[in-house]
Amino acid sequence: MSASCSNRRLAAAARTLSRQTAAHNAPYATVRGAPQPLTSEDGIPPSDNDFILSILRANPSLRDSKDYLASFGPKPVPAPTKPSRQTETLLTKEQTAAERSEKRARDLQALHASPVVQSILNPVKRRTALVKMQGPFTDVQLDSVARGLIYLKKLGLVSVIVVENDELVRGDEGERAAITEETMRVVRALERLGAAARPVLGAMVRLGPDPDAVQVDPRVPVPEAHTRPFDLVTLRSALRAGEIPVISPLALDSFCRSVRVDANDVIGALAKGMVDAAGIEASQGAAEEEEVISNEVDLTPLRLMIINREGGVPSYARHGLPHLLINLESEYEYIHDTFQDPWHHTHRTALSNLALARTCLAYMPPTSSAVMVSHRSPSSLIGNLITNKPAVSSSLPHALLQGNRRLSPATPTLLRRGLEIRVLRDTSAIDRSKLTALLQQSFGRELDADAFYSRLEKTLDFVIVAGDYVGAAVVTREGPSSPTTPAAPVTYLDKFAVLPSHQGDGTVDFLWVALHDETYGLGLPFSANPNGGRGGQGEACDLVWRSRADNPVNKWYFERSSGHAREGNWVLFWCDAEKPLQMEEARRGSQGLSFIEDWERGRLERWKEVVMKIPSVWAK
Repeated sequence: MSASCSNRRLAAAARTLSRQTAAHNAPYATVRGAPQPLTSEDGIPPSDNDFILSILRANPSLRDSKDYLASFGPKPVPAPTKPSRQTETLLTKEQTAAERSEKRARDLQALHASPVVQSILNPVKRRTALVKMQGPFTDVQLDSVARGLIYLKKLGLVSVIVVENDELVRGDEGERAAITEETMRVVRALERLGAAARPVLGAMVRLGPDPDAVQVDPRVPVPEAHTRPFDLVTLRSALRAGEIPVISPLALDSFCRSVRVDANDVIGALAKGMVDAAGIEASQGAAEEEEVISNEVDLTPLRLMIINREGGVPSYARHGLPHLLINLESEYEYIHDTFQDPWHHTHRTALSNLALARTCLAYMPPTSSAVMVSHRSPSSLIGNLITNKPAVSSSLPHALLQGNRRLSPATPTLLRRGLEIRVLRDTSAIDRSKLTALLQQSFGRELDADAFYSRLEKTLDFVIVAGDYVGAAVVTREGPSSPTTPAAPVTYLDKFAVLPSHQGDGTVDFLWVALHDETYGLGLPFSANPNGGRGGQGEACDLVWRSRADNPVNKWYFERSSGHAREGNWVLFWCDAEKPLQMEEARRGSQGLSFIEDWERGRLERWKEVVMKIPSVWAK
């Protein structure tokens, strides 16, 4: 698309939004009792402006878009085969007719390749999200949350809502009627905005752990309730009818009585039960047979969404502002250990919701994620769905995060099952075959393994390994350029690699945060993450690395480095040691830091001299 065409479209969209801003409380027309927003003079419902803007604000990358389409997009349409010469001859013997036939075949092929045509010919797949709606909410707040869930439904993610009200005391007289009314309030809010919703006022789960359950992780307790595939009939019926099920937190006890339970128990049981039911369908071949039904919904939950009044999990590293991204595998216990006393009052359910996320994600697919979000930012759910990333990258420089206006108490917390992070300081602890395979797949080049590991034997500082070598950061200590040059070794990021299959799932951020905590962020209170390294104890050092000038990853490096310098076909990056700069800044007060501190003079020339002489370890 040309720049002028893009500008015209943006200008037209701006005029449309301007005309509709004053009419955001548009009247409604009722069709068969269902309230539907009237369209504007441009044919666009006023509420859709927010929907479109929310998608644009998500700013998905090419990888994000591909991942989204893989989950929700239409299946590729096979291109029509080009007519054979025999067919063309049967159609006509004239050359001009044959040319027309060839042109028509090319046009058809181009038409079928169009994503727009594909999306029309092939219905978008629909997936499910488990949603904990943790109130109480005012009517205005409830409408805002409901609008966000309706936007998700338009994108293919259908919410299975479990209602909770923190102010309803367990065992009080009339609690059953109160939770029923709370469920109906959610249903009415969805219907006011034009969505079809179905209240589920009976119990869908049974009290007690599933006696047949196999514990997926000894650290993750089995849910305190369970459900069977035949218990999900009502849920299936609502989803197939295009309705959003809204479920009361009830369970059947051993006497078959319906009793109110904690919503977390219901959601945990549904997470496991829906995954099991979807697996049974797939094993019986039902999933393949029902794909032709456009209203079929995949029962396997793709997201867990906890919408509350508290927001995300408060972080010790951000003075109580929410965590951006949590690696449950390596950070769960540490978050408990660093949870401050005041937060038990301001974020009373943060730790229980953290436990809920760990339980559900243990059963959900590895690509799934959970998000804890305040009712004040429901539109951020769209960004999470499309990108599956936090609102702001957790691996950005800490100073940049602290001053980022996008960070607020309402910033969502994204949670992933995550990976174990280990720090290895001895070459004998490295699994060379796995590290070699990782580097070759990530860089798409053949490694000269003998040269690489021979160099590590002399220069290795540490290797950070994510999971079973799905990602790694190799850091070395490069000595002075000559024995007569007394200087401290250069801390050099020799390799930073993540398997293509794990790019975009948070592994990159997990690795970089651990790298920060072991090098240029060392010694600061917020650098004590449980990554198996120094635990925040030690002196920070500058981190230096180089990258080819045409490396597409450089944009990511620019955002995380303190500075860079071009050197021929290379770009030299560095991250300043943070602790000495913070100490100097505190000592000077209002005077601030110099552009170059005394101890930083001449370091760039020395880095270039040392780093640019490091030999390549890739096979020619």
